[in-house]
Amino acid sequence: MNTHTRFTLTESQKMMVFILSMSLYGLSNMITELIPKFYLGPIEFSVEYFAFIPLSLAMIFHPLYAAIGASLGEVIFGEIMLGQFGGIGELEKFIAFSLAIFIAGVIVRNPENKKQVALGAMAGVIIHQFISMSVDILKVWVGVEELDAVEGLAESVVVIEGIAFLNDVLFSGILFALLPTLYLVPRLYGKIEPLLGMKPRKNDLQLGLSEIITVPFILAVVVLGSLSFLFEYLSETTFGWEWEAPLVDRFGEWIVFPVMVVPVIIALSVIIFLVKRKGRKDTDGYSEVV
Repeated sequence: MNTHTRFTLTESQKMMVFILSMSLYGLSNMITELIPKFYLGPIEFSVEYFAFIPLSLAMIFHPLYAAIGASLGEVIFGEIMLGQFGGIGELEKFIAFSLAIFIAGVIVRNPENKKQVALGAMAGVIIHQFISMSVDILKVWVGVEELDAVEGLAESVVVIEGIAFLNDVLFSGILFALLPTLYLVPRLYGKIEPLLGMKPRKNDLQLGLSEIITVPFILAVVVLGSLSFLFEYLSETTFGWEWEAPLVDRFGEWIVFPVMVVPVIIALSVIIFLVKRKGRKDTDGYSEVV
């Protein structure tokens, strides 16, 4: 009978990963609001998101809590605190992004293995963008949204959304997801956890691809993907519950800077709290199982 150590987290550690991911990714979403967009003919080049933040946290700490925290941070700090809320349609973004980050984190068995980190980072971006693209295409096909044609491109929703998909994957996906994650994760793994009072997760205990892609997992992905479309569909009806306070239009883009103080304070508070706990005796989220 073999004994091995299984990686888990204490409840307080789960909460810390959740809050850290929420505040840091929420802050990054505010920053992206200030970055201008560039156009090359009908093609738009813009920073979709700084996905390397939740990707790195998911690969180093815990995929589930980093994923959910980042998605909630986008809603709270990236939208509500800037005076805009997409209503029930936000559930589509929440599900799609959480699912993508979670899968990316689970794929990485060894955070020091750059091939696994690269695979996880690109898989996360592709899954998220593919779900978003599919939902947008289905909305036009079903008829709940009209085709927003782009001058210079064929008037086909598949072509338009396909080009947007490739742009987001190749531009934001490589520059702001793959490269930073590939640099940060192998260097931070095993070094940042002790500073925050945690032990690194064990490499040999994470699931392999053959254990991830199971029938229940595929069914769960299909169900969540279907729910994403359902919520986005409802957002186009009278059940949308959207609201907007035009803070940026009224006060200018500078209003983003004072709002940024909130996630910065939260992130610093979490880091200071964890560092102070560093010297305390704790199991650090490990349990012995047979």
